[in-house]
Amino acid sequence: MGPNLLVSASLAAATTLAATVGITPAAPADNVSCAWRITSVHVLAELTGDNSPRARQLREALIGVGANKPGFVPDQCLTSSGSGGGGQDSGGGSNQGGDQSGSSGQDSQGSGGQDSGGQDSGGQDSGGQDSGGQDSGGQDSGGAGTGQDGGGQSSGQGTTAADALGWGQPDKVDDFTNGVEGWNLYDGPGHAGNGTRSPDAASVKDGILTINGTGDGTTAGMAWGDGQKYGRWEGRMKAPTGSPSYNALFLLWPDEENFPVGGEIDFAEISDSARKKVDIFLHYGEDNSQVQGDVEVDATQWNNWAVEWTPQGVTAYLNGKEWWKTTDTGVLPPGPMHLCIQLDWFPKGDSETGSMQVDWVKQWSLDGNGQASTGGQDGSGGSDSGGSTGDSETGGGSDSGGSDGA
Repeated sequence: MGPNLLVSASLAAATTLAATVGITPAAPADNVSCAWRITSVHVLAELTGDNSPRARQLREALIGVGANKPGFVPDQCLTSSGSGGGGQDSGGGSNQGGDQSGSSGQDSQGSGGQDSGGQDSGGQDSGGQDSGGQDSGGQDSGGAGTGQDGGGQSSGQGTTAADALGWGQPDKVDDFTNGVEGWNLYDGPGHAGNGTRSPDAASVKDGILTINGTGDGTTAGMAWGDGQKYGRWEGRMKAPTGSPSYNALFLLWPDEENFPVGGEIDFAEISDSARKKVDIFLHYGEDNSQVQGDVEVDATQWNNWAVEWTPQGVTAYLNGKEWWKTTDTGVLPPGPMHLCIQLDWFPKGDSETGSMQVDWVKQWSLDGNGQASTGGQDGSGGSDSGGSTGDSETGGGSDSGGSDGA
């Protein structure tokens, strides 16, 4: 039996065990897709700190097939030209490659579709101090969407950090006019092995991406092409009230698929069931330590969420205003990161549905000096204290309300 068949057989055996504890779907019988390998790595990361019998069984099965070893996810699975593995055609009409898993991260880059965008202009930068505190930011001047799932219209760009801070033309833009082309959709077990990631849960109508979550945890997540070390990202999102088990989020995940060492930045995680508060979680270190903050805003309406990552720190923006910042360089990711969109299921005993919608996303690289932005609408105030005022730091394990590893 050749090495590929051996790996396939091992993965199938692991999935058979996973199925006995309620994890689906099965590994491919004839070959190993990028999607399954990436999902395996992410689920293993999400099990960090979970010592239940079910988690131990699944962890042992995944380690048994090498999901904890370097190179388990081959290089071709981590580039936008990779096969992505087992994608399905969805609402936007484009092929969805690859997969990802769970709230603390995503899965590799998949189908490698075309990305539009202009030239990188970077904008003017300066060091900037660590601004603590929250800024409610007010509602996005672009107004609320006029519809619900699968086609609620956004009234425009709204107030963006890019405009307020002079970031110029982005390197990459997706307004979902071509469906989910260029995205790698997750396909496999859900967050920490709970529920299922299905490409069918993501659809596009009238330029609006919608991810729906069922009452039993079938949902979707997706990763956007190749990443970069340092840069700026911004996206327009809303999440109607629904199941308290669903978190909608934008995040940055390491290209090397090496969470927790590779870090994670959940720069807009809507975990509040009333959708009135949004969190940021910055994961770092071998023990998955975290710093976090939160801001009050009506997340059922369209809002623009941005993050800037420089060698000096990480800054989060809401509708063009800075609301969180850390200048503690010891918590910064060590390597390239890419953007992910996820609707994560943290089962709380209900059977309600959930959803999220995204109008557009954009990405910028830094200009030559690699400094943080200055100017714009900074409403956060506060003094430099080495971290965002009100941030909490936890060592080891994942935050029960935030996203964990994959």
